[in-house]
Amino acid sequence: MKEIKLLSFKQEGRIEAGCDEAGRGPLAGPVFAAAVILPRDFHHPLLNDSKQMTEKARQELRPIIEREAIAWAVEEVSAEEIDKLNILWASVTGMQRAVLKLKVQPEFLLIDGNKFRPFGPYTRKDYETVVHGDATYACIAAASVLAKTYRDDYMIELAKQFPQYGWNTNKGYPTPEHIAAIKKYGWTEHHRKSFHPKELEPTLF
Repeated sequence: MKEIKLLSFKQEGRIEAGCDEAGRGPLAGPVFAAAVILPRDFHHPLLNDSKQMTEKARQELRPIIEREAIAWAVEEVSAEEIDKLNILWASVTGMQRAVLKLKVQPEFLLIDGNKFRPFGPYTRKDYETVVHGDATYACIAAASVLAKTYRDDYMIELAKQFPQYGWNTNKGYPTPEHIAAIKKYGWTEHHRKSFHPKELEPTLF
C-alpha cells in the first residue's frame, strides 16, 4: 500500500480534534462516529482514509491510535435516531457526542465532509469541514479508523442474533445477499425505516 502524507494539524499551538463517521450507507445498524486528538508527532505508515485500508490494517492500527492518542471517543447513533434525524444529522450528532465525551476538550474541530453545525461550547468559528478530510488530516483519518472498526465489530456481534442477513460480512450495506434476505425474512428493529432501495418498497415494514 502506498503511503500518503497526512497533515498533522491545521494551526500550530492549538488542540485540534478530528471527527469522522462510519455507516451512512447501510440499511441496518447504527452510524458510529469518533473524535480523536493526536500528538503532533504521531505518524504511522498504515494511517489513511479507513476506506482505503484493509480490514487487517485497520484492526492493527486501532489499538495504536487508542494507546497513543491524547484523547479519543466513539459514539453510536441508533437506527431509530437515524430515522428521526435523517442520516446526515444523525452522523453530525454522533460526532458532536464523541467530541463532548473526550477527556481533553479540543479548541478546534476538523470535520470530515461538508456539513456540521454549532453545539455546546463550539460556535461556527471553532470548526472547519473538510471534504476528503480523512485523506487530508491524520486526526480525521484516525477517527475514521476508530469509527469503522467499532461499527464493524458491532455488526459482527449483531449478526450472531440475525445470521440470515449476513451482517458479519455486509455490515448492513445493501448487498444483493442482504436485499434477498429482507425479501425472504422481512425487516428487523435494527433496519432503518427512512432508507431503502426501490425494489424493497413492496416489503416495507
